[in-house]
Amino acid sequence: MPVKVLKNEGSEIRLRLIGEDHSTLQLFRSRLNANDKVEYANFFTGHPDLDEPELYVRVKKGAKADKIVKDLCSDIAKEFADLSF
Repeated sequence: MPVKVLKNEGSEIRLRLIGEDHSTLQLFRSRLNANDKVEYANFFTGHPDLDEPELYVRVKKGAKADKIVKDLCSDIAKEFADLSF
């Protein structure tokens, strides 16, 4: 999944997730909002044919938004790596 960083200012990060849909963004939003260090997380889909969805995260004082998002990506990747068919 290609990701474009639109904003990264310590406690806030805004990412454009190219080619992703509501399912992926909902997974990130729900996991981020469950994190005690996250103050607010949401996604914006924009126009379905014209815009790529964006994920916005704001964390509490003392935390770094980019680190929290990177850690979450690692956790999700580990969960899916354990799948067997």
